[in-house]
Amino acid sequence: MSRKTAYLTLICGVIFSTASVAQTNLTQYVDPIIGSSGHGHVFVGANVPFGAVQLGPINVFEGWDWCSGYHYSSNTIVGFTHTHLSGTGIGDLNDVLIMPATGTLHLNKGTKEDTENGYLSTFSHDHEVTKAGYYSVVLDKYHIKAELTATERVGFHRYTFAPNQDKPHVMLDLGDGIGWDRPVDTYIKQVDPTTLVGYRYSAGWAKDQRLYFAIKLSQPIDHLVLYDSTVVVPGVAGKAVRMKAVLNFKSINKNVLQLKVGISPVSYENALANITAEAPGWSFDEIVAQSTSKWNKELSKIQIKGSDDVKKVFYTAMYHTMIAPSIYNDANGDYLGTDKKVYHQPGFNNYTTFSLWDTYRAFHPLYTILHPDKVSDIVNTFLAIYKQQGLLPVWHLMGNETNTMIGYHAVPIIVDAYLKGFRNYDTALAYEAIKKSAMQQTDGIEYIQQLKYIPADKVGEAVAKGLEYAIDDYCIAQMAKAMHKMDDYAYFSKRAELYSNYFDPRVQFMRGKLADGSFRTPFDPIASVHRKDDYTEGNGWQYTWLVPQDPEGLIQLFGGEAGFTKKLDSLFTMKAVKEAGSSPDISGLVGQYAQGNEPDHHTPYLYAYAGQPWKTARVIRSITDSLYTSKPDGLCGNEDLGQMSSWYVFSAMGFYPVNPANGNYVIGSPQVDDAVIHVSATKTFEIKAEGNSKTNIYIQRAELNGKTYPFSYLKHTDIIAGGKLTLFMGDQPSATWGVKMEDRPKSDALR
Repeated sequence: MSRKTAYLTLICGVIFSTASVAQTNLTQYVDPIIGSSGHGHVFVGANVPFGAVQLGPINVFEGWDWCSGYHYSSNTIVGFTHTHLSGTGIGDLNDVLIMPATGTLHLNKGTKEDTENGYLSTFSHDHEVTKAGYYSVVLDKYHIKAELTATERVGFHRYTFAPNQDKPHVMLDLGDGIGWDRPVDTYIKQVDPTTLVGYRYSAGWAKDQRLYFAIKLSQPIDHLVLYDSTVVVPGVAGKAVRMKAVLNFKSINKNVLQLKVGISPVSYENALANITAEAPGWSFDEIVAQSTSKWNKELSKIQIKGSDDVKKVFYTAMYHTMIAPSIYNDANGDYLGTDKKVYHQPGFNNYTTFSLWDTYRAFHPLYTILHPDKVSDIVNTFLAIYKQQGLLPVWHLMGNETNTMIGYHAVPIIVDAYLKGFRNYDTALAYEAIKKSAMQQTDGIEYIQQLKYIPADKVGEAVAKGLEYAIDDYCIAQMAKAMHKMDDYAYFSKRAELYSNYFDPRVQFMRGKLADGSFRTPFDPIASVHRKDDYTEGNGWQYTWLVPQDPEGLIQLFGGEAGFTKKLDSLFTMKAVKEAGSSPDISGLVGQYAQGNEPDHHTPYLYAYAGQPWKTARVIRSITDSLYTSKPDGLCGNEDLGQMSSWYVFSAMGFYPVNPANGNYVIGSPQVDDAVIHVSATKTFEIKAEGNSKTNIYIQRAELNGKTYPFSYLKHTDIIAGGKLTLFMGDQPSATWGVKMEDRPKSDALR
């Protein structure tokens, strides 16, 4: 047996040790690899719930599917970085790259085709371990086992070197970026033999990113060399666009080198203080145990019964809903505002990474049930952004407004919070902010203000924008009504109904309408030119149903329930085809329904509004059983910072927030046999599916707290009050449950 083979056998056979956890440890069901293949784009690495640090490997960049920095198809590791995005359709971050190495020094990372002439290494998934809060891998080139864990603001590295390695060193590279990200100013300074500090300013999707760091090592550096790209910078400090540092060691004490990397949006002094506050010691295993405990605490908010495979999919989905939003302040409360000013002790936890076009639909409603302690902080973050940049966030990242996607979808999140009783923020300011969003003179909103449709020959993506604005305007009307602003209520109620202007009754689709009042021709409801036609990442089949605020009104556009359900049936049964040039986000097709992208997520639940809840059940179970799996490609589209998984968490339990801000949830068909939601320290809400199976997917009858429950929807107030919903399942549709008009979900229509 060679030295390399013997060493790999030794380190791959070691089970990482943590403090013992209870038998109810739900992290055993979390597999961060799920969604790392296909188009899932998920983060793979070590983090804690909502942590500022996402510490994980990055591969050689190979294209769109490497938005997070890692894709399961790769066998290369360039290094380990401390910030990542999860599930986005654009890449960024991957700050402060660290790579342990031995032997010949390579200053460039290398390429996939030439792995020897660079500091990157190949690896095998056979020698990779991924868990909630822990990641490890063997770097083939260097015979080094890398292990990673994290606190909220500190990444903790442990590198085990093979004995008697030649020239052990660590590469610190601030000049590398993936895809969209590039450095604009970087700085490294050695403070003492075991401490480095610095910063990395970069531009990418977020145009002005500023991240400060501090590094503590478990043993002194024997010789530090700084580089401006590949040119030596004399001394112990250097500033350039692409700074690098090589940390050289004569030997590694007991073959184990540890590093703690604190990050901060404010200063490297704060980054050092974050290390002191969160990881003052050197017990890697203790930090792993703490991370495991934090994840288990959050995962335990829902306890389900089902097969181990279902548990794996479910708890991994829950895990994915807690990677973002991420904390964007220091342990002392300091954070960097959108205006690039430092704010001290703001009185709330500041967050970043908000993909609001995606997450207003289910992700944020899920937080009102599982994370009520974070809801007001999120609203306070939105309001701070509003004061700093003059508008509510659209897609906010690292103190930057990216203005990605359409709509003003901070609105439904704020309104949903307000109507559900979350008020630990300035409510008057909140209303001012949501109204100002709707009164911008841009992106077609100027037409909406005149109670008109958006002309497709004047504004791009006009149909998608008009439909999304109507949802947001509905929400503003509801908050106006609750605050007794009746003139605003009347005005925004009218705006919320403007969706009907895009409906062509002749072809029964939402389609582009020109300034002269005619519909754009020719028209192909399957066609979708990515962001260059009347829709956003979708086509006419998918956008025709985007009226979650008023399904009753949508039904009437089709001439009644018969026409509506016939057309909706066609959505799911026609051919699952895409035309050339269509958005890659149109994925997970069931007919022309696209589970892999957000505008369709509510659509299967619309049957309940027409008194046919069994059709909702049929479609939902087909999706949860086939399009969410425990394989690396187990997500059928971009995770989008938790929305894809939030849909599954809701749907697997048996209900979903079709309307994002009316406090009701439409009942579908639970995939899990039993789900107990810990809605508070003293209350639980249980959904029990009696007789549930892969064939018994239809609800025959229901009971809430032991009493007959004929309704095909749940109220938020019933859930948070605690109780038990029992669903009696069968293999044939019920002719009575949820059928009567009075038993169907209500949208609080504004007509």
